Amino acid sequence: MDQTTLIVVVIAVALVVTIALWAWSHQRRREALRDDFGPEYHRTVEELGDRGRAESELEARRKRVHSLQIRSLSQTEYNQFASEWTAIQARFVDDPNSAIRDADDLIQHLMHTRGYPIGDFDQRAADISVDHPHVVEHYRTAHGALQSWGAGEADTEDLRQALVHYRALFDELLERPASARSAA
Repeated sequence: MDQTTLIVVVIAVALVVTIALWAWSHQRRREALRDDFGPEYHRTVEELGDRGRAESELEARRKRVHSLQIRSLSQTEYNQFASEWTAIQARFVDDPNSAIRDADDLIQHLMHTRGYPIGDFDQRAADISVDHPHVVEHYRTAHGALQSWGAGEADTEDLRQALVHYRALFDELLERPASARSAA
């Protein structure tokens, strides 16, 4: 084998190895996003209609949220939020409309206290999806019910379901232990 043939073979092997490493890296990135974002990964792919765009969007969300100063609550804050939530749930029977509005407000206040920006709803949901991908859909559903109620299209059962969805997100954001969640 002459020197030119050897160089061509070495370049071809290097090219094949480079492509294989790129494909492996790309697949690992996709799997990591799928694992990290869970159902939010599939929702974003479906919404954007393109896996590459969806993955870029999820990476951008992650980068944005990691630049924020997200923090845990102090014990005093935890107790205050838990107390307010209990009061909202108790008030639901007598005044579901007010309770559901207050639940939405409390969620926003809790998010703000933890360090999440309180921009428009879509941005809040996107931010939450990074750290809480398994409950962000609860937030979207509850918020949708609140909007339906505002448009006169929701009944008390819809509001009750919305409160259940808000509670799932609330427990996650509050970082309530699983034992306390089942008791609530």
